[in-house]
Amino acid sequence: MPRRRLSPAAETAAAVLLLLVGTACGSRLPESDFEHDGRTDAPAPSSAASVRVGIVTSATSPVGGNTFTGPRDGAKAWFDRLNAQGGIDGHPVEVRECDDGGSGVGNNSCVHKLIDDDKVVALVATTALDYAGASRVSHARVPDIGGQPIGAAYDTWPHLYGIYGSLAPRNGTPGWGGKLYGGTEVYRYFKREKGARTAAVVSYNQAASASYARLVEQGLRAEGYKVVTEEVDFALPNFRAAAADLKEQGADLVFDAIDTHGNAQLCKAMDEAGAKVIAKVTNVQNWTSTVPDDYKDSPRCRNALWATGSSRNYDDTDDAAVRRFRDATKGLKTHSQWQLEGWAAAMWFTDAARSCAKTGITRACVDAYMNRSENYTAGGLLVPVRFDRLPEPPKHRRTCLSVARWQDGKGWVSQGDMNSTCFDVPQLPYQP
Repeated sequence: MPRRRLSPAAETAAAVLLLLVGTACGSRLPESDFEHDGRTDAPAPSSAASVRVGIVTSATSPVGGNTFTGPRDGAKAWFDRLNAQGGIDGHPVEVRECDDGGSGVGNNSCVHKLIDDDKVVALVATTALDYAGASRVSHARVPDIGGQPIGAAYDTWPHLYGIYGSLAPRNGTPGWGGKLYGGTEVYRYFKREKGARTAAVVSYNQAASASYARLVEQGLRAEGYKVVTEEVDFALPNFRAAAADLKEQGADLVFDAIDTHGNAQLCKAMDEAGAKVIAKVTNVQNWTSTVPDDYKDSPRCRNALWATGSSRNYDDTDDAAVRRFRDATKGLKTHSQWQLEGWAAAMWFTDAARSCAKTGITRACVDAYMNRSENYTAGGLLVPVRFDRLPEPPKHRRTCLSVARWQDGKGWVSQGDMNSTCFDVPQLPYQP
């Protein structure tokens, strides 16, 4: 599944869209429950007192174990190393974790516990299947830093700062009048850099899958591609027929709106059919070291996997900032792009907290730093991130992207520098 190319929220959500339909039904408390004048800030830590942060993760969600744990693990690795080096001006960081189980009810419970009981200064690297407690976080004025935009929360609420930034007003309504916007830079990249002209989009005959596929098709057509659509049955998918057809149609690229297991089966069918493509494009959530296992039955397709995103390739150990991340996470069994983004989120909080150390590390001070964030890069790990509140959505935007290709024996190999792989592309609307 392509990531970020019709907005970070849309494409991160796409990685789990099939299960979002059935599981994102947790109850949400009414807005009135959060409107009160007696809000209290977390007390500023004294002398060597710890600074408490919360991490909400759908670690045991219906999507499956370890699906959402990457950002959490990356953030914890950062804080462990930070504490070993003396913390934030002598203040150790105390991490309070909460697994919301992937439900709205569980998410609200986690938010209540961390904000009201544990009185965390901030949330960091939130990765929630159903961020039902987002409005509660916002009304409590607790900064949520570097979260993954699986839904529209980070383009809806103030005091929430997603890892990819936002240009939306964030006044309680998603995007602009309920619509989000995203660019076509990934499609432009493959057209200009690789000469691609025909793209296949594979989806299930299932509402959420079909809806996301239409978004991808819209972006491809805006960039002048011939689009080949392949819809397979959700219960009994015939990937062989889809692979044979995309071969016959001469597809240069393959995008999809299907799950990880389906992708593995599609790749296997493509190898068996002899379908050769320039790229089988996947998303940031699948930018992991588990590719050899996930695609063990499809070596040709496996080596045609490309990933696009907004953060520096976790496998690019020639970069000093990436080497620090890899050194701190060498004890983990696997590595992923989401881990690196969790590490960057924790770094972002640390920079905010350090700016407040002399006057007091409070929610208000950390939030003020985040609200002023402009072109933040986490030491070069992120494409410059900014938060603006534009009254109208941009019609065009210059957007840069990180691109990597999987190669057996080498892992994910960066394709150019993310800060110079940039395109001025149209911004297309969609309904979250």
